[in-house]
Amino acid sequence: MRVFTTLPQENLAKVGPAAQAIEVAGYTGVSTQENKHEPFLSLAVAGAATKRIELHTGVAIAFARSPMAVANVGWDLASSFGASRVTLGIGSQVRAHNERRFSVPWTPPAPRIREYVQAVRAIWAAWKGDGKLNYEGKHYRFTLMTPNFVPEPYDGPLPRLGVAAVGPVMLKVAAEESDDVKLHSFCTRKYLEQNIMPILNTGLAARGRSRESFEISGGGFVVTGKDDEAVAKLFDWVRYRVAFYGSTPAYWPVFEIHGLGDLGRKLNAMTRAGQWDQMAKEVSDDVVHLFAAVGRHDQIAKAIEERFGGLVDSIGASANSAKPSDMPPDLLQDLAKIPTIYKHT
Repeated sequence: MRVFTTLPQENLAKVGPAAQAIEVAGYTGVSTQENKHEPFLSLAVAGAATKRIELHTGVAIAFARSPMAVANVGWDLASSFGASRVTLGIGSQVRAHNERRFSVPWTPPAPRIREYVQAVRAIWAAWKGDGKLNYEGKHYRFTLMTPNFVPEPYDGPLPRLGVAAVGPVMLKVAAEESDDVKLHSFCTRKYLEQNIMPILNTGLAARGRSRESFEISGGGFVVTGKDDEAVAKLFDWVRYRVAFYGSTPAYWPVFEIHGLGDLGRKLNAMTRAGQWDQMAKEVSDDVVHLFAAVGRHDQIAKAIEERFGGLVDSIGASANSAKPSDMPPDLLQDLAKIPTIYKHT
């Protein structure tokens, strides 16, 4: 199992030492989010401070940036630190955030993400090849690339592209176009098995791509700590997250597969009534366990294998993006022994 943790994105001066400690501990890599902070800057600092750990955005908001901008930052990270270390995970976000937070037009996201990935690859192909750029789609058009704007060449492969996916259409796009699907934490093993994997497998087969070359990341929470008190505290944080996500109709199919549709509708009614501080009380311990692997450091390896094993290749060890994981090196070594289908090269 591949294990990622978070960086102190709020302070770039802390990123280098934190990344070095993460590398020494034995994590696979670091993953940044576009919540309060820009997701690429801290990856550059982490890459410069380390030699091995992978650098992932998990995720950067796609439509707030031109594919050209993402192609540039991916090229710079790969040429500086090695393409095998770099995965650009992108996501669409919801309509309200696109229109009102980022002030960008909204169109159906799945067709647009498909073109986005294709456009980034077309730009990279031009930079790797003869410099001629000719990508024309419904949403993106790139037909100008003068020599002055072609970055310096580097030897080796291109960075990997990942797509965040929740619904069936976006899952199909991720399987058909990307190298890595970034699954939402609001996910259960049953939903993974019955709803997500069939779509991914069909998409990979249509593309002619082996499952061994395609990474499945996320798909649940990891709740762990050095003692029972730390686990209980994080468990209650995840309880609220389950309530928060579960109140949104787009996520109700996960509840429905467990016969919990009424819970989703009740939580939704509570949000409309402004009862945010009472929602977590509606989520039982049993429901939280559906969404998370839970246990102290001396227990969590078995729980992770039972919850994610055979399906997911990479997990986020930090349930809370603002709180880096504190897994000790011996635990990370145990997790690395859990078999995965994806083979990173």
